[in-house]
Amino acid sequence: MTKSELIERLIVKQDGLTSKDVELAIKTMIEQMSSTLASGGRIEIRGFGSFSLHFREPRIGRNPKTGDSVTLAGKYVPHFKPGKELKDRVNLNLDGRPAANTDDDDEDDA
Repeated sequence: MTKSELIERLIVKQDGLTSKDVELAIKTMIEQMSSTLASGGRIEIRGFGSFSLHFREPRIGRNPKTGDSVTLAGKYVPHFKPGKELKDRVNLNLDGRPAANTDDDDEDDA
């Protein structure tokens, strides 16, 4: 799902909000999460998971075109650890039915 698709789904489910409201909320949330990670913080969303930074040690890489060795500097990379409830929901349909692309929330609206 892309950011645009998420915005569209939220607009459909929340008929009291305009597309501008939903788009602003999503953009603000992403900006706040990015800022928190950029400043070395950790984000925890209960029932979903947590975002943190992991340090990737400096290493020797290889230029795929020339085959030359290249020294890659150490850097921080974002890391996501899914929460138990998210893992359980993703693995709910392991009896042969695909868990992906299911929209259980639509059943609640009926």
